[in-house]
Amino acid sequence: MKRLTLKIRGEVQGVYFRESVVEIAKELDLVGWVRNDKDGAVSVVAEGEENKLTELLNYCGEGPKLSVVEDVKEKWEFINKKSFEEFKIKY
Repeated sequence: MKRLTLKIRGEVQGVYFRESVVEIAKELDLVGWVRNDKDGAVSVVAEGEENKLTELLNYCGEGPKLSVVEDVKEKWEFINKKSFEEFKIKY
């Protein structure tokens, strides 16, 4: 199992980005969280199967219709067990 940590920059706050990431992550059976950062970016931590995490990464590179993604930083890690029970918005 793997963990993917993302930092997404651009016009990504106030455009339904977090909510859409939650929807996609749940469809992909991933667990973790998404949040708005004080610097205007969006952070994501997701855990699950690598191919499903790659799908989430691809989605985050595009984002919802109103967003403008300028940069996505990614970090991959191997994990032994899930750290979360669901995928949600973190405040």
